[in-house]
Amino acid sequence: MPGMTGTPGATGEAQALLAASHVAVLADPEAAKRAMRGRIRAERRARTAAQGEADARGLTDVLLELPEVARSRCVAAYASVDGEPGTGHLRATLRRFGIRVLLPLPGADGVLDWAEDDGDLRPGHGPGGPEPTTPRLGATAVRQAGVVIVPALAVDTLGHRLGQGGGYYDRALPLLDTSVPVLALVHDGEVLDAAVEPVPVGPHDQAVDAAVTPRRCLRLGRRPS
Repeated sequence: MPGMTGTPGATGEAQALLAASHVAVLADPEAAKRAMRGRIRAERRARTAAQGEADARGLTDVLLELPEVARSRCVAAYASVDGEPGTGHLRATLRRFGIRVLLPLPGADGVLDWAEDDGDLRPGHGPGGPEPTTPRLGATAVRQAGVVIVPALAVDTLGHRLGQGGGYYDRALPLLDTSVPVLALVHDGEVLDAAVEPVPVGPHDQAVDAAVTPRRCLRLGRRPS
C-alpha cells in the first residue's frame, strides 16, 4: 500500500527486529515518540518549496472530494508551518466556498482556544503556527465544526496519531461528539502500517478517523465513544 513502511512478509532477522521494536515501544512509549519525531522532522526539513506547493494543492483536492467536508458549514483546521502539509490553499478555498474556518490558538494552560480564520494571520505567541487576529471564541468553539482537521507527524493504520508533543489536541478532541470526523494531515510516507511500525501511544493520546495525504484519504474507522 502506498505510504506504508516496512515489509509485512518479512521473516527471520527482520521479524526479530520488528518484535524488538514493538517491545521498545511498549516499554517506553515516550522515548519511542521522541525518536520517531526526530526522524520525521529531519525528513520534513529536506522537503523543497516546490514539493510543498504541489502537496498543498493535492491536499485541497483530496479534502474537497470528501462528503463530510463538502457538506460542512464550519471546519476547524490550522495554519501550517514549514515542512507540514500546507493548509493555506485549503483554507482559502474553503472560505471562498462560504465554509467558515476555525483556527487554534494555544493557551498558556495547555488548552486550545479557537478563532475564525479571515485570512489575516500573525506570528504565534506559543507552540504551533501562525494565529488568526479575530476575537477568541473559547475552547468549546471547536464544537461548531462539522469536521476537524488536525496536524500530525505520523498516523498509523489503527488511527494512532503522533503529534508534536504538547498534548493540545489530546485535550481538545475529547470535547467533540464522536460523530464529528477528525482528519489528520500527513505526507504520504508518514502513514505507517501499525503491524510494522506502530505509532507509540500513551493513555491520553487521542486517535483520528482518517489520514489525509496529498494523494488519498485513508479511512481508519471510528474513534472510541
